Amino acid sequence: GCGGAGASTLACALAVTAARTGRRTMLVDGDPLGGGIDVLLGGERAGGLRWPAFAESRGRIGGEALEEALPELHELRVLSWDRGDAVAVQPAAMRSVLAAARRRGGVVVVDLPRRVDETVVEALAQLDVGLLVVPAQLRAVAAARRVAGAVGMVLGDLRVVVRGPGVSGLADEEIAGLLGLPLAGELLAEPGLLQEQDAGVPPGGRAAGPLARFCDAFWARALPPAAAGGGGVAA
Repeated sequence: GCGGAGASTLACALAVTAARTGRRTMLVDGDPLGGGIDVLLGGERAGGLRWPAFAESRGRIGGEALEEALPELHELRVLSWDRGDAVAVQPAAMRSVLAAARRRGGVVVVDLPRRVDETVVEALAQLDVGLLVVPAQLRAVAAARRVAGAVGMVLGDLRVVVRGPGVSGLADEEIAGLLGLPLAGELLAEPGLLQEQDAGVPPGGRAAGPLARFCDAFWARALPPAAAGGGGVAA
């Protein structure tokens, strides 16, 4: 909903916790200016293809071939950016990649930027659920309203995750009401998160932490135990 809200951290945690339950999981970095989501997973040097290899893709991509080409980190596959110059991913490429990811089955988590351009629209059109992360601050809520308006024109199921506690005095239900969105839950701060990442523990890697507990509860509601089809969630 605003800069620094923690959406990329939540996206990583959602993917890590889904993979930990044995689900086939893919994490897709949809933000070319985010620095590479593989860094949050400690895998910036891992072998495998990044977005520049798919940026001009058109037509059908094999789901199994996509999976095998990507780095495997913490039992999930990751499509991220390299450390080179920014490359524009064409809308057709995003459509082809996400269609392949869904066909392979399991869970697909996409980390998206706040802007909604043609490529992001292609991503939103293939997702089942969107999570809008909003700190419990008045200015963040104001910014998130603009994002929600743009995203809601494409994605039918958009929910708000309130990152708290905040200093505004607004409760999570009040923030969801101001945004006109259903509340997915409140995400509390996780002490020592940066230190754990430096030690090789990814977001959501500590099963007893607030991130993991939030994600486990979300997946328990979103995915029945027997669910096998490819579903997508954006953070």
